[in-house]
Amino acid sequence: MGGKDKGGLPHSKGKQKPFCLPNNYLAFKLIIRRIVKKCFPLSNMKKSSLLFVLLMILQLANAQSDSTKAPYLRFPFFPPVKLLLPDSASYFSKNDLPKKSAVMLMLFNPQCEHCQHETEAITKNIDKFKDIQIVMTTFMPFDSMMAFREKYKLAQFDNIIIAQDSHYFLPTYFMISNLPFLAFYNKKKELISVFEGSLSIEKVLQELKK
Repeated sequence: MGGKDKGGLPHSKGKQKPFCLPNNYLAFKLIIRRIVKKCFPLSNMKKSSLLFVLLMILQLANAQSDSTKAPYLRFPFFPPVKLLLPDSASYFSKNDLPKKSAVMLMLFNPQCEHCQHETEAITKNIDKFKDIQIVMTTFMPFDSMMAFREKYKLAQFDNIIIAQDSHYFLPTYFMISNLPFLAFYNKKKELISVFEGSLSIEKVLQELKK
């Protein structure tokens, strides 16, 4: 699937009938977490799929109830994330980014084939990313992230950070509707562009040079 450039423009919403969902965004977010916990007996794939669907419903409901721009458009800098690292104790944030490196932020689902193919392409061409910091993050279960990390041997690459978005912050920050989701930032951590769907390595490198 080719990447779709969101082009820095908010989506046209038109007149739509709102969903009957809680007005309090944080309250609904808490409901999602409780539902996912109750689904613990499910396999990781089923649980991940359910979580993704619920988050998309949340994102859509939030978008319909707010006519303003998506947060990433209103704040075009690397997001104020707090991502859980593989040691399950420490967190990664914007302050941990190298000062003089451009950044590629990739949101993925370990079970997503397009995400897997994108990761394979990146690791096979890692020598082309010498001056690029890659941050890979998922809101899916921690153990599935760790299995993904092991499968693609991501720990061996010094310029790749993989961490869990345990607070489900990024899906609504970017109003994501497709994965993988790629966001590119220059050396000043200013937003260059965002894409939904997989991209060729040539296109990725082209965006990072802007």
